[in-house]
Amino acid sequence: MSDFDSAAEALRPGRGAKHPRLREAARLFADGKPGAALKPLKEFLGKQPDDPVALHLMGEIALAQGRDDAALGLMTRALQAAPGLAGARYSRASILLRRGEAEAALADATLLLADDASNPRFRVLKAMALEAVEDYAASAELWLALAQDFPDAANCWTRAGNALRLLGRREEAVAAYRRAIAADPSSGDPWWGLADLKTYRFDDAEVAAMEAQLQRPGLAPEDRVRLHFALGKACADRGSYETAFGHYAKGNALHRLGIKHDPAVLSAYVARAKQVFTPEFFARREGYGAESDAPIFIVGMMRAGSTLVEQILASHSQVEATRELSDLAAVSLTLQTGSYWDALQALDRDTATELGKRYLAATASHRKLGRAHFLDKMGANFAQAGLIRLILPQAKIVDVRRHPLACGFSIFSQLFPSGQNDSYRLAEIGRLYRDYVELMAHFETVLPVHRVIYEELVTDPEREIRRLLDHLGLPFEAACLDFHKSGRVVTTVSSEQVRRPIYKSALEQWRHFEPWLGPLAESLGPVLAAYPSVPEEWR
Repeated sequence: MSDFDSAAEALRPGRGAKHPRLREAARLFADGKPGAALKPLKEFLGKQPDDPVALHLMGEIALAQGRDDAALGLMTRALQAAPGLAGARYSRASILLRRGEAEAALADATLLLADDASNPRFRVLKAMALEAVEDYAASAELWLALAQDFPDAANCWTRAGNALRLLGRREEAVAAYRRAIAADPSSGDPWWGLADLKTYRFDDAEVAAMEAQLQRPGLAPEDRVRLHFALGKACADRGSYETAFGHYAKGNALHRLGIKHDPAVLSAYVARAKQVFTPEFFARREGYGAESDAPIFIVGMMRAGSTLVEQILASHSQVEATRELSDLAAVSLTLQTGSYWDALQALDRDTATELGKRYLAATASHRKLGRAHFLDKMGANFAQAGLIRLILPQAKIVDVRRHPLACGFSIFSQLFPSGQNDSYRLAEIGRLYRDYVELMAHFETVLPVHRVIYEELVTDPEREIRRLLDHLGLPFEAACLDFHKSGRVVTTVSSEQVRRPIYKSALEQWRHFEPWLGPLAESLGPVLAAYPSVPEEWR
């Protein structure tokens, strides 16, 4: 039994239980029968409602049934009765981490390690919590220590490589990914980690090794997906564009099989938003929202250049970068208990102001530098532009746009860490881009939105940076032109590109793949011909 397995056994719910009914419930749960375990467990808890081992086991059953809220409450009750119950604390920390409550998860992980500093599962938990609170330096060191203690644990080497990459420690990241591959050549994650460095070039032996892994019949689908994407990058770097596109297409198609996504949902949303968010709608709500000009929202499609714009603005002395924040989406969800549109139209002044303050309070923990303005780079917030105007009327919105075929292919050739369910079919990418352009064209008629065209920014950066800063009411600073000298951590897939000066060589790379982009071009419709403007009917 490995050290990781031994650590897991020590956390097993019901371990050491003495009462027969409790032992029976633990056995049934271990046999994969959580429903059957409930009867003896409830009988036991009816007589001993505060027993920590029983509460922990009940929490694990709730967790297995997808009831995270109930599980969290039960784990907390178990820990109130027995603070040293490691299994309950470990499970609670894991739930908190999934819920985005990273500070609380880190506190639990720290307590666990205080009692058992060598436990590998506790060390992994803390490394993940450190990543979640954006302490990437501490996380990297912990992953490296784990990898060195368990050199056959490919995942630890991969996670170390990911953290080192975010810190800009490229050569160390490459070495970590290579150690992961040596430990498990079939693992797709480190292969894709190398490819996602963008500047890494695979040699012949590495290409042959990836191709050999794809021939293995038992290869897991997720590893197969990552190997196809990595080989797509390797072949593109060699000028074998048709072969590269074939790998991208296979990787996307395989990944898309496990995704449920209906593109019509966004199209319907766009149509309704255009009906609701009219000039009259906002005129009747003048004075609504929290009075703060601190937020700057960078919105738009993925792979459109938003990380570049973020890095430029973060180099300004009055602007702080945060990350792709989910807080605005969380505020929006509070209005979706019934009809979102009815809730928006019924919103009164005090509630709109409270929602704006709620967003500002939620994002405060990400503001470390005390600067006047902060960036929220969640690109999908383009769909929330109306809500932004309603609850944060002084916030600025910057829309970053890139040629639709260049942007679309860049999305198609990028494997995202999670989500982005509309990025794995060319036709769906085109439809997303078209819906986005239509909605932003409408918002530009009712809201002050500044549009940055990526190609124009790359061609004449000083002119476009000055225009952008003027819109934001900020003085020009030369540091914005030297954005690549910033030492800040960049967590998006563009982290390597923004550590270099602006370069034009990538502007036309998509044209190598143009012969195979027909479904993308067709779904874009009039948007393609109109770029960088928008179709006449939407102006």
